[in-house]
Amino acid sequence: MKSTITLFAALAAMAIAFAGCATSYKDAKTLQFAQIPYTSVKDQPWVEKTIVLPAINDRYELPEQNKIHFVELNPEGPKTLIFIHGLGSYLKFWRYQLDDFAQMGWRVIALDMVGYGKSDKPASFPYTMEAMADVVHELGLALEIDKPVLVGHSMGGQTALSYAIQFPEDLSGLVLTAPAGFETFTAKEKQWFTSVFGTPLVKRAPEYSVWGAIRYNNFAQWDDDYEWLIEERMRFIGNDDFDAYAYANVRSVQGLLNNEFVRKNLDRVTVPTVIIHGDWDRLIPNRFLHGGHTRDVMMVGKEGIKGSKLITLEGCGHTVQMDCSKEYNAAVVDFLKANQL
Repeated sequence: MKSTITLFAALAAMAIAFAGCATSYKDAKTLQFAQIPYTSVKDQPWVEKTIVLPAINDRYELPEQNKIHFVELNPEGPKTLIFIHGLGSYLKFWRYQLDDFAQMGWRVIALDMVGYGKSDKPASFPYTMEAMADVVHELGLALEIDKPVLVGHSMGGQTALSYAIQFPEDLSGLVLTAPAGFETFTAKEKQWFTSVFGTPLVKRAPEYSVWGAIRYNNFAQWDDDYEWLIEERMRFIGNDDFDAYAYANVRSVQGLLNNEFVRKNLDRVTVPTVIIHGDWDRLIPNRFLHGGHTRDVMMVGKEGIKGSKLITLEGCGHTVQMDCSKEYNAAVVDFLKANQL
């Protein structure tokens, strides 16, 4: 309990320092996940689809009709990018990429992972990064995608790495965006994190801590255009699936901490890989557990994945694909062109 109070106090300090005169949404009408507007930056709605993956449901003993929600742009594109979101988020966190890459000719897929966004949220799913990679792989098979390029942010980056290790013949490239998976956690650190990050922290976080955590932890260049992040997060509270979403977050953190599978098998990643991160990332490394610099953590991946490229974007935070979208998109385009993907 004391650790949780300390964490709330730290988030409160962030909020005071960075939120300023922020808009309050705590009394706004509850928003169901199904009501989230999945739209472009210009507010053009994306084509949304759902799919049942029988192999996943059977493998993990999920309800037969458990569904995965995704959007698809430019379905006729000859090559495919699959975008995988991070912890606590959903496919809309790629809002500043999907249309741009579809317009370049790519077939673009972005999914809500099991437990997040508009996808179903079964408690029986293990929420390990290996199981999440399994979901992405089965989605690709169901959509008849031939060797996609995976673009994963944070937790999605660790998921993409797990995919590359498990299914090396079924992809053509990796774009790891401020990825989890490279950081080392001791047994005591894992125990501390697990004890602190429980469902009460997700469900009862006061609005000031949400403002502080999102603005400070994820951004170095906050823009009011991102305020939809705060509004939607606050309006989710109390919706029909919020308890299941909170549980998925907690289980996902436990899955993220058990990253030995990725760290010990980086040499099995054989496809062209780029690691892109911001030098103002306040989430990697985890500052509550140990110090250090983000680039040092990312170098673990650079040195472990043969031939990989590491790009540090200056003045950019953890959610680098939003915080520095133009620079990030340009770096991804350069990588794709350089590797003829």
